[in-house]
Amino acid sequence: MIDHFGFGVSDYERAKAFYIKVLAPLDIEMLMEVPAAMMASGCAACGFGRRGKPDFWISAQGKTMPPMHLAFRTETRAQVDAFYRAALEAGATDNGPPGVRLQYHSNYYGAFVRDLDGHNIEAVCHTPAAT
Repeated sequence: MIDHFGFGVSDYERAKAFYIKVLAPLDIEMLMEVPAAMMASGCAACGFGRRGKPDFWISAQGKTMPPMHLAFRTETRAQVDAFYRAALEAGATDNGPPGVRLQYHSNYYGAFVRDLDGHNIEAVCHTPAAT
């Protein structure tokens, strides 16, 4: 449904380092970086994704945007746990530790953090727990 998504960050280099570390447990990597001179906005940007396609972008807006909620789907619950640990180590704040969220469905296993600009970033797995 959505091809890609992005938002501006207040400190581009700091946010880029944050997302490189936080998204690694989800097998998401920085795939490309576009210099400011090549962007219509005049702001540098970088794209993160899997298998060669950037789906998530951040750009050097130099200001904080209104907080947003963005969820990254994972294959395993262990990836959700690893995302949460990596995010806290990288400077995020807790916004909901890893766990089942029955209000959504019985296999909704997610973790929530606030990134460096206050965005609600989530990792979620919809797969039943291993037995």
